[in-house]
Amino acid sequence: MSFAPHAPTDIAALIAAHPLAWVVSRGFDATPLPLLAECDGQGRLVSLLGHYARRNPQVAAFEANPNALILFNGPQGYVSPRLVSNPVWGATWNYATLRIVAEIAFVTSETDTALRRLAAHLEPRGGWHVDAMGDRYDRMIDHIVAFRATVTSCEAVFKLGQDEADGTFAEIVAGHPNRDLARAMRDQGDRRPQNRE
Repeated sequence: MSFAPHAPTDIAALIAAHPLAWVVSRGFDATPLPLLAECDGQGRLVSLLGHYARRNPQVAAFEANPNALILFNGPQGYVSPRLVSNPVWGATWNYATLRIVAEIAFVTSETDTALRRLAAHLEPRGGWHVDAMGDRYDRMIDHIVAFRATVTSCEAVFKLGQDEADGTFAEIVAGHPNRDLARAMRDQGDRRPQNRE
C-alpha cells in the first residue's frame, strides 16, 4: 500500500499547517525553523523560504556545502484498539511526514520580505505586524539572513489509515481524541479505495 498524499497540494498544506521543520546540515547539525512553502502553478512544492540568525553555525556550514535535509512532522498520534469494535485489531501510529532534500542559498536581499511573509502567515488576519517593533526591527534584521531551499527531492508519507477496513476507519476518525489527526485521516480517506471488513 502506498501512503503517498493524493495531490501535490497536500504537501504544501502540511507545511502551511505545521511550518516548524528540522533543517539538517552535512555535519548533522540541526535547527528547528518555521518555513514557508513556495509552489509552482500546479501547487507542487519547489522551494522553502526561511531565515537564520547570522550567528548560527549552520550559516557557515551551508555556505560551504548547500545540501540540506529538511524534516516536517504533520499530524500524528497513537491509535488505540479501544477506538474500534474489532476485538483482534492491533494498535498503530498514524502520521504525515515530509523528508525533503534541498540546496540552500542565502538571499540577504529578501530577509525583510521573508520575515514579513512569515509573520503574516502565522498571525491571524489583523494581528501583530513587524512594523509594531519600530526601530528594534531595523536593528534586529541586521542579525538575520533569509534563505531559499530549492527542493531536489521530496518524500511524503501520509500513513493515515488508508489500509483500514471501512468500518474501522470510520470508528477511528469519529473517536480519535486528536482532532487534527482525525481531520487529516478524513481528508486523505475521502479519496481512498473502499476496504471491506
